[in-house]
Amino acid sequence: MTNASQNARIHPVVLSGGAGVRLWPMSREKYPKQFLSLCSERSMLQDTVGRVANPALFATPMVVCNQEHRFVIAEQMRQIGLAATRIVLEPVGRNTAAATAVAALIVAEQDPDGLMLILPADHAIQDQDAFLQAIATAAAAAGTGQLTTFGIVPTAPETGYGYIRRGDALPGQDGAYRVAAFVEKPAREMAERYIAEKNFFWNSGMFLLPVRRYLAELERWEPAVLEAARAALAKGRSDLDFFRLDEEAFAAAPSTSIDYAVMERTDSAAVVPCSIGWTDVGAWSALWDIGDKDEGGNVCQGDAVAWDSTGCYIRSEDGALIALLGMTDTVVVGTEDAILVAAKDRAQDIKPLVEHLKKQGRSEPLLHRRVHRPWGFYQSLHSGDRFQVKRLTVAPGARLSLQKHYHRAEHWVVVNGTALVTRGDEQILLQENESVYIPLGTAHRLENPGKVPLNLIEVQSGSYLGEDDIVRLEDHYGRS
Repeated sequence: MTNASQNARIHPVVLSGGAGVRLWPMSREKYPKQFLSLCSERSMLQDTVGRVANPALFATPMVVCNQEHRFVIAEQMRQIGLAATRIVLEPVGRNTAAATAVAALIVAEQDPDGLMLILPADHAIQDQDAFLQAIATAAAAAGTGQLTTFGIVPTAPETGYGYIRRGDALPGQDGAYRVAAFVEKPAREMAERYIAEKNFFWNSGMFLLPVRRYLAELERWEPAVLEAARAALAKGRSDLDFFRLDEEAFAAAPSTSIDYAVMERTDSAAVVPCSIGWTDVGAWSALWDIGDKDEGGNVCQGDAVAWDSTGCYIRSEDGALIALLGMTDTVVVGTEDAILVAAKDRAQDIKPLVEHLKKQGRSEPLLHRRVHRPWGFYQSLHSGDRFQVKRLTVAPGARLSLQKHYHRAEHWVVVNGTALVTRGDEQILLQENESVYIPLGTAHRLENPGKVPLNLIEVQSGSYLGEDDIVRLEDHYGRS
């Protein structure tokens, strides 16, 4: 793919939304699957942005995300050398049409004739060269005003995906076709028929859109979405390195997808069929599909062993050995605080199980024991009656908010690194093996003035130990 293959600059927009419930227990509501290293050593978000982080081919990527995930995304972009990535914060979820409308309006301000490449943050693509070639083909079609999507050549009668039926070839656009129809997820028998007919493709949810044309079509078919997006931008504000959309204005947008809002209604929808090693990683069975298998067809990740077993997916994330004996087509995933055992053909049905756990008031659907914060993370180690023990890791140069607690006192013990502690009017410098006591109700702050991560053990004691017993008096990250 070269810039000569298109007449307009391509602006990648990565949509980072959703909770990835079907990949529980690894994916949690507060730390969903796009932030996890499921398909490579990098997170799925990092892989997605990395595919289009080539300034010779693409403009600087933009990420549209839930505001609660802003610091995680900023840190993951920093880790792969893309700290300049623009991050737009959604105050509430309104599906892909509104998120894409906001992105289109931002791109239109600087490049009204540009093309916008919409990529979900949680897809796996194994063939980068084929992916770039498909973008080049789609760019040529989009350059003529076509709203172009990518249709994945199906490898099986998959019932978990929507389909696109290919129409006539676009004149003068080799490899691109008109969309004859978008089809909802089919039953097995119908999916088998689609495969046999060879003109149906999986709907990937990826798009290459001419910005000017997309905004015009949105104005025609879903003007309320565009109106809300314009207002959310106009009333929004910069917040540190992010742009925060106005909550009231954005919440007024109808919650609908690009497909329903525009693609299924426009007469300018085109599809580029492609084989790029794509999966949306929507369930554990999808990771089994693309994983490296042993002689029994098992995929083992982490400290996992499959003995006299076939067709299984086993993943150990907490270092504990998982051993299977005599199992067939089974998914076993272990994290520090939860273990899932499921029939592989029921992998799409995990959502009701997670909803059941939420109704029970359990924390496992929401949070891992390791909880990420803009300054680093904390990890619950042990808890009992009126006490809790945590590990805190503070990044170099980072600091927690100046805060106090009404219901608990804290002891901090430095394991390694250097801690600068504010306690009331005092400032205390702590080294390895030194400790400090923070009385209940005392204003305090923890900082890492060093050049290496600070690790310490926090022992909380008191009548209530919830995270909502934090009164922030001052916060470097704008959370006060």
